[in-house]
Amino acid sequence: MKITGWLITGIFFFCCCGGAKTQPSAGNTGKVEPLPVSKMHLLSLAFAEGDRIPVRYTGDGEDISPELVWDSVPEGVVSFALICSDPDAPFGTFIHWVIYNIPAQVRRLPEGVAKKEQLADGTKQGVNSFQRIGYNGPKPPPGKPHRYVFQLYGLDTVLDLPSGASAGKVQEALAGHIKAEARLVGIYGK
Repeated sequence: MKITGWLITGIFFFCCCGGAKTQPSAGNTGKVEPLPVSKMHLLSLAFAEGDRIPVRYTGDGEDISPELVWDSVPEGVVSFALICSDPDAPFGTFIHWVIYNIPAQVRRLPEGVAKKEQLADGTKQGVNSFQRIGYNGPKPPPGKPHRYVFQLYGLDTVLDLPSGASAGKVQEALAGHIKAEARLVGIYGK
């Protein structure tokens, strides 16, 4: 009996205190509300986690988006958003891709997503740090390779944003709506 009690207490503690992530509240109270955030899996067919991004997907090559696939999506996800950023850029985080309102049934972004504000399925694309719509790949200055983070969010809503939104506007809108996350990091340098 004592072991069962300790086990139940441990599970309760993990689930209530240590097993859940938090995310910012959508309100302006400044409080952080605890919400469980599930982990999805995100991969590219072009490169593995932590590997070099092939030149084809960079500003030194064809500058097309790599194919991305994901799974382990929990119930209740209504749409997806993805932001690709370079946290190693010389003047702060540089945004390479903002894409959102990806329909819930989608589990793949094909190679070379068109650089259009809105795709046929209703997916919208925002403005990157180049001030362009769609994906523009890595093209860092010479030196140490940079990390490129593809961050996927599974949301419980469709974002009420027009096409062409910035990463900041998308991040603000998804606060309080994240049900699941996945991340893929590639590197590139000259």
